[in-house]
Amino acid sequence: MEHLQLMGAYILRRLLINLLVFALITVAIFMLVHAAPGDPVKMMIPPDQLNSGSAAFIAAKRHELGLDQSVFLQYWHWLDNAVHGNLGYSLVSGRSVTSLLSERIGPTIELMGVGLALSLLIAFPLGIIAAVRRNTAVDYAATVVSLGSVSIPAFFLALLAIYVLTLRFQLLPSAGMSTPGASGLIDLLRHLLLPALILGFGNSGPFMRYIRSSMISELGSDYVRTAEAKGAGPIRVVVRHTLRNALIPVLTIIALSLPGVLAGAVVIEKVFAWPGMGQLAVSSVQQQDYSVIIGFALIIAILVLLSNLVADLLYTVADPRVRLR
Repeated sequence: MEHLQLMGAYILRRLLINLLVFALITVAIFMLVHAAPGDPVKMMIPPDQLNSGSAAFIAAKRHELGLDQSVFLQYWHWLDNAVHGNLGYSLVSGRSVTSLLSERIGPTIELMGVGLALSLLIAFPLGIIAAVRRNTAVDYAATVVSLGSVSIPAFFLALLAIYVLTLRFQLLPSAGMSTPGASGLIDLLRHLLLPALILGFGNSGPFMRYIRSSMISELGSDYVRTAEAKGAGPIRVVVRHTLRNALIPVLTIIALSLPGVLAGAVVIEKVFAWPGMGQLAVSSVQQQDYSVIIGFALIIAILVLLSNLVADLLYTVADPRVRLR
């Protein structure tokens, strides 16, 4: 009961702190986006009509969109609407930013979730085996795999995979979420597998190195030698004792890597024509669609704050020695 009360009080404190940090982030994002060079209204005018009454059109459009007001006043209006669940409207399509992001967030979460799961399925076995068999051929092979995942650009690996698995052997589709005329879970998984594998492999290298380093540090601890002296088997020592204590720094890296996974998903979505937030963000930056860019940046900010909170809470699960006071 006391632990639950401490947990509740800790979560409340962190939420209040995160709320303040989030408010400061919204100010920074809004100011930076509006300080970027260029004018989104000019993007609406065809190039061949820039000199035929475009000045009057630009002035009228900027007044209609409120872009002729000071950036502080624009922020106040945006914040008032955002508190009521309205993130504004796209300057390009005129659609609600909330509806645009809600359409795209599902595919992105699918890609990120499966990609992260695959990266952990790769990283944990390789990291544990490399730590237990360090300075052996197994360790060196795992190091080569991890260095390859970090060194090879994701877009190059994606193009190579498309050439081999799609063009040469026609095993997996290379674009979209579904085949025209086909539907169902199997078809979705076939389209998801290739981009998720590329995303997962790209993130597995850093995870594997952190797992290996943390495991090596714990394997040299006194409690490991005590467990071995009491007759505990190698598997029990690694799984029951060492891995549990090695999880704390690893959990931090995994949680803090979520924004990076999202950034990697942006590239993967572009290459594989995956209809997620990445494609929307890239097109919005190219068209200087302020409202959509701010909405996308806010999702990243929320993801960062929640990742830190989840990591802190997982500490207490992984190691009872961590206290919430």
